[in-house]
Formats: sequence, C-alpha cells, structure tokens
Amino acid sequence: MEALVITDIGSTEIREVDSPVCDPDGVILSVGHVGLCGSDLNTYSGLNPLVSLPRIPGHEIGGTIIERGADVPEAFALGKSAIVIPYTTCGACSSCQADRPNACRYNRTLGVQQDGGMSALLKIRHDRLILNDTLPAPQLSLVEPLSVGFHAVARGRVAKGETVVVLGGGMIGVGAMLGALAHDAKVIMVEVSESKRQTLLDLGAHAVINPETMDLADQVSKHTDGQGPDVVIEAVGLPQTFRSAVDLASYAGRVVYVGYAKEEVSYNTSLFNLKELDIMGSRNATRTDFEEVITFLESNPSAGNMLISRTFPWSQAQNSFQHWKENRNETFKVIIDVTAG
Repeated sequence: MEALVITDIGSTEIREVDSPVCDPDGVILSVGHVGLCGSDLNTYSGLNPLVSLPRIPGHEIGGTIIERGADVPEAFALGKSAIVIPYTTCGACSSCQADRPNACRYNRTLGVQQDGGMSALLKIRHDRLILNDTLPAPQLSLVEPLSVGFHAVARGRVAKGETVVVLGGGMIGVGAMLGALAHDAKVIMVEVSESKRQTLLDLGAHAVINPETMDLADQVSKHTDGQGPDVVIEAVGLPQTFRSAVDLASYAGRVVYVGYAKEEVSYNTSLFNLKELDIMGSRNATRTDFEEVITFLESNPSAGNMLISRTFPWSQAQNSFQHWKENRNETFKVIIDVTAG
C-alpha cells in the first residue's frame, strides 16, 4: 500500500509499505481523511524531539472498517465509519490508575512515537475507535484536534456564565473556544492573525484581540468589567503567553496550559499566591471529550466546514506540509483526502 512518509527535515515522499495484517482484537480501516497537526508540521520542520525519522505522520483520522478480527464485537461491522482515538494506554501507570488515561505515562501517539495514519490502510485496536455514520467524512478528522481543546475546557471546569480567554486561534484554541461556548460561557479570543478574526467571530467569539495591535491587558479588562477572566486557556506555547495567562486571570481564577513552551519560562510567582490561582496542565483528550465534539459538530454542521482551510487529494499530499508552513497565519486545518486522486 501507499503511505506518505516524512523522510528527512523538510522532505516527504509517497512510499510503498507493507499492508497491515488484522489482529484478533483489531480492525483494518480504509483511511478516508487525515488532518495535519502542529506536531506533524514540527516533525516536518525538525522541531519535534519525540519523533525519529523516517515517520508516517497523521493522528487526526477518519475511515471505514474493511476488515475485523475474530474477537471484535459485531457493532464494528464492515462498512462502518469510524474516528480514531490515536493514543495508547498502559493501564498500569499512575495516570491510568487515576482514570486519566489521556495522560498515560507510556503513551505512544500515532504519527509521533509510532507510525500514523497517512496511508491507505491502518491497523488499529477496536477499542481505539468511535463509530460514527452521521458526520460528513472530512469532519471525522476534525474530532481529535477539537477534542484537545474540549479537554482543556473540562480541566478548567468552565461553567455557564463565566468568561474565558483563549490565547491562540489555532485548532486547539478553536476547540477550547467551542468547548467553552458549549458550556454557555463568554469567550474572548487572543489571536495575532487578522485573517482569522472574522471566522472566530462567526464561530461565536465575543471578541477577538490582536495583542500586536492592541493593549491586551486593557482590552481584556474592558471586556470583563475590570475583573479579569474566570479561566484563561493557553494554546500557543510561548513564554510570553505562559506569563500572560497568569497576568490576565482573575483573582481566584483558573489557568489551563494546553500549549507547551519549548524553552524555560520565568514568572512573577507572587501572582500564584495573591490571586490564589488554580494552574493546570492539559494533555490529549478522553473518549468523553471526543463524544462531546461529535455532538457539537452534529448540531453545528457549518462550523466544521468553516474550519477546513484546504483539502489536498492524495495525489498532491506531498505539497501539503510546505503549503501549511507558508500559509500558517491563514490556516485552521489542512486535510488530506486519501481517497482522492
């Protein structure tokens, strides 16, 4: 079968690789659509320390079951559409024992620590699938990235009537925004790309603040009656946004870090105590987060369409990484249609 492989920094090629053999507890998916993630782009750019090359990328995957093992329940019937949960769980580490398997110490995400789904076929355990025959096929690949933002909202305990500031208008930040809106919160987006502004507003943002052209603290204060937001979700991963999250949060507020900084971050730690902040990390997503995203997309079909910035047919898949790298400010999600061309 064919697979798209990141062979070296800045280089990809379509290769012939061995087709997978079905396990008793697994299925074979005919891959339909795969979304490109920031981690994939970092791998392509040589900035992902978790990846060794060559690597088949892709963990935002939707497809169709074409083969199943003898031990797989009948519900996973041939022809069923499915969304892939791309993380592994060991079941024994402290995270798994605490019923937080999304933070499994030994997780091996598809496309990162192991080959991913940017290929014609994918072998996967049946318990790593969510069946869905209602979403349009391209939107199946949106569920995983949006679920990461939904999980950050769950970590932040966002409630009805609260104000949430989301730092970063990429797909993770958009997921956090949509997740907060699903909880009837007011969301203020902080995003430097002016080309994303109108889409963020159309999706439901109360306001969009560009910190390069506006005074961020002043604007947030105006939109929160001087109190600051109840929750700040950081989805950028820069030292300055890590600090801004603490600076902006209200007294007795909550800060959730879903981005991660690639360098050390220095803080005025007195604000941790003076504001008595709850500061939390957020990693990956749970099955519940996936299901909440599915419910949201099913109820808001136009939202998914607004987030797909460009779809590449398989015949042009090698061009997708460079396109995204050169058009990142204008791009929410790039998708590969593995079935096309």
